[in-house]
Amino acid sequence: MSQETFHYDNGIVRLFSRATVIWGLTGMTVGLLIALQLVFPVLNAETSWLTFGRLRPLHTNAVIFAFVGNGIFAGVYYSLQRLLKTRMFSDRLSKINFWGWQAIILSAVVSLPMGYTTSKEYAELEWPIDIAITLVWVVFGINLIGTILKRRERHMYVAIWFYIATFITVAVLHVVNSFELPVSFFKSYSWYAGVQDALVQWWYGHNAVAFFLTTPYLGLMYYFIPKASGRPVYSYRLSIVHFWALIFIYIWAGPHHLLYTALPDWAQSLGTVFSIMLIAPSWGGMLNGLLTLRGAWDKVREDPVLKFMVVAVSSYGMATLEGPLLALKNINAVSHYTDWTIAHVHVAGLGWNGMLTFGMLYWLIPKMYRTKLYSKRAANIHFWIATLGILFYAIPMYWAGFTQAMMWKQFRPEGMLLYPNFLETVLQIAPMYALRAFGGLLFLTGAVIMAWNLRMTGKHGQFLRDEKDSAAALPPSEPRGKSESWHRFLERRPVQLAVLSFVAILIGGAVEIVPTMLVKSNVPTIEAVQPYTPLELEGRDLYIREGCNNCHSQMIRPFRDETERYGEYSKAGEFVYDHPHLWGSKRTGPDLHRVGGRYPDSWHYHHMIDPRTMSPESIMPPYPWLVEDDLDSGDLERKISAMRTLGVPYPTGYEDLDERGMSAARKDMEKQALAISNRLKSQDIECLPHKEIIALTAYMQRLGTDIGKDTHSAPNAQKP
Repeated sequence: MSQETFHYDNGIVRLFSRATVIWGLTGMTVGLLIALQLVFPVLNAETSWLTFGRLRPLHTNAVIFAFVGNGIFAGVYYSLQRLLKTRMFSDRLSKINFWGWQAIILSAVVSLPMGYTTSKEYAELEWPIDIAITLVWVVFGINLIGTILKRRERHMYVAIWFYIATFITVAVLHVVNSFELPVSFFKSYSWYAGVQDALVQWWYGHNAVAFFLTTPYLGLMYYFIPKASGRPVYSYRLSIVHFWALIFIYIWAGPHHLLYTALPDWAQSLGTVFSIMLIAPSWGGMLNGLLTLRGAWDKVREDPVLKFMVVAVSSYGMATLEGPLLALKNINAVSHYTDWTIAHVHVAGLGWNGMLTFGMLYWLIPKMYRTKLYSKRAANIHFWIATLGILFYAIPMYWAGFTQAMMWKQFRPEGMLLYPNFLETVLQIAPMYALRAFGGLLFLTGAVIMAWNLRMTGKHGQFLRDEKDSAAALPPSEPRGKSESWHRFLERRPVQLAVLSFVAILIGGAVEIVPTMLVKSNVPTIEAVQPYTPLELEGRDLYIREGCNNCHSQMIRPFRDETERYGEYSKAGEFVYDHPHLWGSKRTGPDLHRVGGRYPDSWHYHHMIDPRTMSPESIMPPYPWLVEDDLDSGDLERKISAMRTLGVPYPTGYEDLDERGMSAARKDMEKQALAISNRLKSQDIECLPHKEIIALTAYMQRLGTDIGKDTHSAPNAQKP
């Protein structure tokens, strides 16, 4: 059969590789800054867009979607062309994919520090950006599928199975989780409320880790480890089991983030069961990667690329064993809301994603520039610095997590909490936070060394934009032969493989989410729970804007230590009007679900201006602009209307304007604001009713008060 000549597009790979390095350095720098803010609160600088609450989602988005996201595209665009023996389907779509993705990242860089956020973890970007993400992802999918369909290789290699599953599942996750009702160009409310919103969020959040940070990187592992080592994949059969078991089981595991919360027990149990089952396929993939290097260990000792990849795959194995263990209820009761989770996440993020990305770039750049790596010694230095960075990051965070859990749960012999003041725990783990920051500095330093090394490699080489190759055209499709296995047949049927992947990931999500949405008994209502007043709704939006949920939970679990410290445990019916939920995933500060009525208005006023006036050693940032800035309530009527559309029972016509241009909602807001202002005045504080602090105080004083004052007056209450 005659050979056809074609050219691979290295230009798009270089663009994504450069973006990976640039955004990696950016995301890690922001991460280092917020780590230092927990050690030196003065670094918050009393500037609204530089506080921990606003920068933390910027860090996570920059690392996940900018650094890792660009790394995915770089690796996929490079490997896909060579695995299929064809150029990408469309150079134009490749460029749209690149520039569209960078525009999305830039919009996050601008919008998140400005406080435009949905508050939903790993999905904080507001609705116009969500639409842009959808469009760019579809462009990537068209380019991916189009390239597969015009391939010159009959069978699709295992890496491509993972690329297909990634495209399909991320699209489903993003669309379902992003159902939101716009109020304005910069504001929306989640379509789901309370328990339902929490379930959908963590179905998305866990599987964003699974299908954005894991499955595409497994595809890259299956391509780059054999290429870098010169060894074939250890087991083709294990690859098949690994792929199908992983994508089917992973999608069920999200509820393990919500153990002991108000989520129905049956959903929690499903999350636990499937999380434990995940150990088998996850370790199957890890072993397949490591055993591919059998007989090549001498090369591993010499080649920095393989060193990075060995640590990456080992980190993947550690994280995917620890994750299911953390889904066991007895372990989760200790780990959840502590820095143990932070350690776990960063073993995976720094070790698995970071180290594999570094190894991939060290292999890619010399290939595309037709030269050797500029400094092998510098790459080895980078490897050891990065590895030490992971250790200095993770070990102190594990220690901090264990310390937090033990201190929170200890009681005196007479039955009172041994450490009733939450701040005592914070002070105890302060040295661990300092060591964590040092580990982050090491990891960032290694990345800077890599950026210099890759830059010098490019300068001493010559970039090959269009790489020539040849292959025979794909012959006409044939029916399945008698000796051909079903999966071997499926490997030359990309559409069927994509459909089966879609069905595999859809089952788990549907089984968990649909009953929670449709069966009312799963979320029992409480008659005493009423919608937020207009002023409280505005205050809740300020709470979201400032990222308070990044440090404070609003979910008291049914443990003795939590009910003693915070008050009555949280009920599902208390959250039916919460769009979105604000349960949180980490307690850097205390839980706030029962904070309403615990302190006078003046306490909240002083606490927001300067937390250290109320708690001298607090690490919370100050928020003086809340006292200085007027509340922007121009969208109040639209917010009330949106909430009614979402099922919140505000009175009919509540937002309608009268002949004077005033709505009943606005009148109620002004009346409540004046009452709070007057109470502050009686406490010797002059604060005008239209200031932001008034609205935030209204919201804080409402929290946990709907089901009776006796349920939020804990005997061992502590100051935040």
